[in-house]
Amino acid sequence: MVLLNNSTDVAVLVDGLDHVEGIAWGLDGYCYAGGEAGQIYRVDVNRGVATQIADTGGFILGLALDANHNIYACDTGNRAVMKITPDGSASKYATGAPHEPFYTPNYPAFDAEGNLYVCDSGNWKSDDGKIFKIKPNGDSEVWTQDLCEFPNGLCVGPNGNSLFVAMSLNPPRVAEIQILPDGSAGNMRTVVELPDAVPDGVAFDTDGNLYIACYRPDRIYRFSSVGKLEVLADDFEGTLIAAPTNIAFCGANRDILLSANLGRWHITRYETGAKGIALHYPDLG
Repeated sequence: MVLLNNSTDVAVLVDGLDHVEGIAWGLDGYCYAGGEAGQIYRVDVNRGVATQIADTGGFILGLALDANHNIYACDTGNRAVMKITPDGSASKYATGAPHEPFYTPNYPAFDAEGNLYVCDSGNWKSDDGKIFKIKPNGDSEVWTQDLCEFPNGLCVGPNGNSLFVAMSLNPPRVAEIQILPDGSAGNMRTVVELPDAVPDGVAFDTDGNLYIACYRPDRIYRFSSVGKLEVLADDFEGTLIAAPTNIAFCGANRDILLSANLGRWHITRYETGAKGIALHYPDLG
């Protein structure tokens, strides 16, 4: 195990899960994660205890939550964004856009208006990915096909008017795309390239630093607000950090960074001394 300046404590938060990929923080004070057989887990971060609360029968990737504690889970098995209510009931929230169904729905994120942006990764190395936009009234559209090289995790940026997308291929990088005043997709730029890596998840702290989880190698990067890329944590053994995918700042103060580990059975906890930016939790009724 290699840790940046020995300043980041890394530990297993909870074990015994089924190859979780998605992870998100809820306003009810719990972390949520999803398993490869459709499990939805509610995780008590303080106690390090996970409880399965639902099962979609699919394969859960990224997650987002609303103000009423409903979970919106990208489910590649069902090729849908599934809505899971607090009592564990699951239904299809979105299946794509008219005449353009989801193929590999991978990660969702809400903006301040309640629009849900969904990365559809497409096929590996086929450059057929796209980003969908699901409006609060349920109307859906393909928002952009310009970021087509396996778009993976995404997040709304600190200023709220752009998306940051982990692009796993051609080249591996994080891209930023503007959300224009009329809601359409605007200009794109490459934020940082990550050679010989497969970036998967992204999250910001309140100082403007961008955290990037890589499915390969087993590594978490931090890209500073002044443009410096550094390794936050790296595990050449692939045990404590094992194919980290999605990441989220959790806890009552959003000061606990967690990563899912698709390669194993646990969630990893990182004590970084940072606080994550506040996410958007819309009240959709």
